[in-house]
Amino acid sequence: HPVAHAIRAAAGTNAKQAEAITYTAGQGIQGRVAGQDYRLGAPGFAAPGAEPPAGDGTLIALADAEGVLAWFELGDELRPQARELIAQLDALGIRLHIYSGDRPENVARMGQLLGIADARGGMLPADKLEAVRAMQQQGAIVAMTGDGVNDAPVLAQAQVSIAIDQGAEAAQAAADMVLLSSELARLADGVRLARKTRVIIRQNLAWSALYNFVAIPAAALGHVTPWLAGIGMSASSLLVVLNAMRLNRLR
Repeated sequence: HPVAHAIRAAAGTNAKQAEAITYTAGQGIQGRVAGQDYRLGAPGFAAPGAEPPAGDGTLIALADAEGVLAWFELGDELRPQARELIAQLDALGIRLHIYSGDRPENVARMGQLLGIADARGGMLPADKLEAVRAMQQQGAIVAMTGDGVNDAPVLAQAQVSIAIDQGAEAAQAAADMVLLSSELARLADGVRLARKTRVIIRQNLAWSALYNFVAIPAAALGHVTPWLAGIGMSASSLLVVLNAMRLNRLR
């Protein structure tokens, strides 16, 4: 997990190896170090009843049986090209949502920065799953992107799911595809390519249906000689291939 990497890096050479690790979805992890049990995660999970300190970021606690040992404050930064991606997707007519387990006020602030009205925080994996199902029941085709372990169930539920290459392996395994580029604008490129591909597929199907509707009866009635019918069929197939090759122009 990206947060785990950050905490281990901060610990430096003092990092300890844990055993008997268990994971609670959307809450945190529990493990044993040198015979002592520890919890790391949401305050209500790691240290129920503890009063979190004031902070603008998302707070997680490290605690043992006696109480909190440390607080970690996690901040969010916009990925490069995030605003560009949002603008492009908005221009393509795609409605955007943010579903996150982070503090609601932080998620709302991020939504304001990006111009996304539906930005919800404090959501467990089950809450995200229910939100996606609700949109699908209303007839929406949902495309989901995510990089965390908690995103795996939602990625599996969405009609189209894209995981980020630097995200958790569980998210990548549940997604239909993985974005290998660090440039988020490639997501908008993918939408444009998919839409162009759909147009060309429809054109090719329409041409094939029209050609067969005209050519087959003509050949059966003897209006077209066998050699001319063979040339016509080859020309029709070549036309379909050349039309599909127009996708190579998209960059």
